[in-house]
Amino acid sequence: MRTRAKMLSILGSTYPSLTIHEDMWVDGPEMAIVMSAEDGTTDRNGIPLFDYWELASSEEVYTFGVVNHLNRWAERAGWYFEWINPATMCLRPA
Repeated sequence: MRTRAKMLSILGSTYPSLTIHEDMWVDGPEMAIVMSAEDGTTDRNGIPLFDYWELASSEEVYTFGVVNHLNRWAERAGWYFEWINPATMCLRPA
């Protein structure tokens, strides 16, 4: 499993416009990573990283509202995404 610091580093370098809420904690400051799901951050193909309203989509693009390739990356690293509310996403260690 990748460390929280490594996950933050990769997210920050891959998606520099992604708003990460360093001052919001879920399960303590050393655990989950809380980020905006509404800041408009897209992948290199222009697809929004998160779309709460696609939770029940056909999984062509999203898995539970997370763009598929980002969801797979997190799972391979030993983490998973979880919605806090439609505007806020949480990345937690598995």
